[in-house]
Amino acid sequence: MFGRLGAPEIILILVVVLLLFGAKRLPDMARGLGKSMRILKSEAKAMKTDDTAAPQADAPADAPAAPKTIQAAPGDVTSARPVSETQQPRQTQS
Repeated sequence: MFGRLGAPEIILILVVVLLLFGAKRLPDMARGLGKSMRILKSEAKAMKTDDTAAPQADAPADAPAAPKTIQAAPGDVTSARPVSETQQPRQTQS
């Protein structure tokens, strides 16, 4: 069904997409998609390193561990967030 897409068909699809979304929004959409892909890649890499990292044997058991931080992109500190190992329940105010 889609195996016979040639140059004219691809150009027609690109023109339709350009008309639907507009030339102004396409770069913003591509930038957002790229940022999302970088975030996904860094999260997957962090999960993989967490699985392979062995606990430190020389650290005392009662010493608090330094909080982990996952960065979305290298040098992008605005989207960095701390990661906690255990989730604490949220307290509601009555």
